[in-house]
Amino acid sequence: MPVETLLRELSRVALVGRSLTDVLTDVVTIAARGIPGAEAASITLLRNDRAFTAAHHGAMALAADELQYEHGYGPCMDAGRGGVLLRVDDMRTEQRWPDYVAHLLDTSPVRSSLSVPLPYQGSTIGALNNYSTEPGAFASPESIQAGTDVADAIAVAVANADAHAQLHDQAHNMRIAMESRAVIEQAKGVLMAQRHVDAEQSFEILREASQRYNRKLRDIAQGIVDGTRR
Repeated sequence: MPVETLLRELSRVALVGRSLTDVLTDVVTIAARGIPGAEAASITLLRNDRAFTAAHHGAMALAADELQYEHGYGPCMDAGRGGVLLRVDDMRTEQRWPDYVAHLLDTSPVRSSLSVPLPYQGSTIGALNNYSTEPGAFASPESIQAGTDVADAIAVAVANADAHAQLHDQAHNMRIAMESRAVIEQAKGVLMAQRHVDAEQSFEILREASQRYNRKLRDIAQGIVDGTRR
């Protein structure tokens, strides 16, 4: 696939209102079709130093990824952790990851691979992994360029998804805080009416009860409000 066509297809992937898995599945499918030499592709993401496959196209890619996770190292993991592009031209002569390569040769038809880091804000968040049953499948400059272009698109998609998740969490926390404040104010009103105290004294009653019973202030307040309703 010409690089212009590849970039055009990547630009058409919808990001808004979709799960990250759906977005990355579209992107990795384009990668498998558009990167010269690729027969299967996957996306490894790193979260708290834990690697996992976020999306894949082709069972061969998923199996090769999971084999690396089992061994704790391999080209896709090292590319993601180190932020470097790693190419394997022939698994039969590769020396850098002996245990992984030996196991791969016994269980998989993979003979060459290309792992491209996913850069984001000065750090690396994972890698795009491309696999082929043919030796030297990714030796051309076109393969490297296409892999880099797809990796950039993946990094943008992951960054957008993370930003959306953070906004959702912030909104959720703010809503909980507002609900808690409303319940506390209602409980203060009940105490002011029942015990003929002012707002400051009613809050002190709630605070002391929270400490005495080792319960959250909001839970104490909710109990008072619910008791009044009953």
